[in-house]
Amino acid sequence: HITPAVHVGFLVSVVPATMMRIATRSAAAAARRTGVSSVRFVSTTRAVDAKVGFIGLGNMGAHMARNLVAAGHQVTVFDLVPEAVASVTEKGAAASDTAAGVAEDAEVVITMLPSSPHVQNVYMGEGNVIATAPKGALVIDCSTIDPGTARTVATSATEAGLRMVDAPVSGGVGGAEAGTLTFMVGGSSENFEAARPLLENMGANIVHCGDSGTGQVAKLCNNLILGISMAAVSEAMNVGVRLGIDPKTLAGIVNTSSGRCWSSDTYNPVPGVMEGVPSSRDYAGGFGSALMLKDLGLAADAAASVGAPLHTGKAAVDLFTAMVDSGLGGKDFSSAYKFVKDASTDKN
Repeated sequence: HITPAVHVGFLVSVVPATMMRIATRSAAAAARRTGVSSVRFVSTTRAVDAKVGFIGLGNMGAHMARNLVAAGHQVTVFDLVPEAVASVTEKGAAASDTAAGVAEDAEVVITMLPSSPHVQNVYMGEGNVIATAPKGALVIDCSTIDPGTARTVATSATEAGLRMVDAPVSGGVGGAEAGTLTFMVGGSSENFEAARPLLENMGANIVHCGDSGTGQVAKLCNNLILGISMAAVSEAMNVGVRLGIDPKTLAGIVNTSSGRCWSSDTYNPVPGVMEGVPSSRDYAGGFGSALMLKDLGLAADAAASVGAPLHTGKAAVDLFTAMVDSGLGGKDFSSAYKFVKDASTDKN
């Protein structure tokens, strides 16, 4: 089962002989190793005309797939939500009726799914990607999931003759739209080099974190910091406003002082402080509070598995749990400010 947040994109074409002559050494080596010779990469490291399946066109995935179309790839999409499919096909993509249909003729499969069970189902369930994709295909999972699941799926993919990396992203919906995402990549050096040209069509910072699963480790640690910092900024801004300081003034001080962080200077949660962020539009769009809670839960589970205490992390989990229970799950996670503001009481 794929939730309505999940969508698909697919890239197809043939590379001219002139492009083949300037293909990078890494791509040629990968082709020799795997027998997949139809994917070529120009010397600028930008992928050219790869045949790619993209599964998952939610708030992030749709932008990522459109950027692949804009980069010159042919894209085929599948999803349960027709509007999401249309948002990519209207840019030049084709559509498939099934996720398996996206993978069966692909040189590269990219997935952007909501959670670990979705990833397990798409890769290892009925009509799955691992069973369907051609041997030698490159598989890139950009979902945020637990490292254990990432490693399990990667092992199964490798045993089936596929090359796989986990490559979760940071940068938000704005970064996905602008093509400036950070990709945190786990997998072998060879698979990382094979994936990098495609990832560079969607992001500006492509980092090899280590073996399979380490991309997910980096993402969970990053989002643990993000959730905690957004909670701290929201509480501090609420205290300041209630004590009489103008929120723009307070934000300006914080953003040039030791409290400066992304949650304040780039994504401030107080309405009216910044334009173009979810707090300026009633917390619509962006990264949902329910997804932040999911990521914090994954981080908490991972920490528990290695005996690492999470004191502020637990407080962040409690905050976002209360937010989701109050009905803010679909709102951007910066609605933490609205939650603490609404929970405040007047003191005489």
